[in-house]
Amino acid sequence: MKRLEETSKPETGQEVENRREPRQAADGEVRFSFTELGSKMAAREVRGTLIDRSPSGFRAQHDCAALTSGQVVRFRLRPALKGKARVVWTRILGDRVETGFLILP
Repeated sequence: MKRLEETSKPETGQEVENRREPRQAADGEVRFSFTELGSKMAAREVRGTLIDRSPSGFRAQHDCAALTSGQVVRFRLRPALKGKARVVWTRILGDRVETGFLILP
């Protein structure tokens, strides 16, 4: 019997796509702000670059390694699209940081 991890990868060696919604490549600036945990200071604002998006979320590249899973941020993708989003994951690759966000209702 094959182990679960062996059955989740196709024969081509590529990862299986587990996303619920298709993503579309995107570009442009994204701004988000948040209050650091335990801080009584003003919200921290971060500028980043949009990588891709789906109807319920987006992924951005930026330079803020302080984001943690579950944290809620306010975001602005363009003047007409703004709201709150939850950090799903953050990946630090050298001096580059990528974060996946889930847009909140």
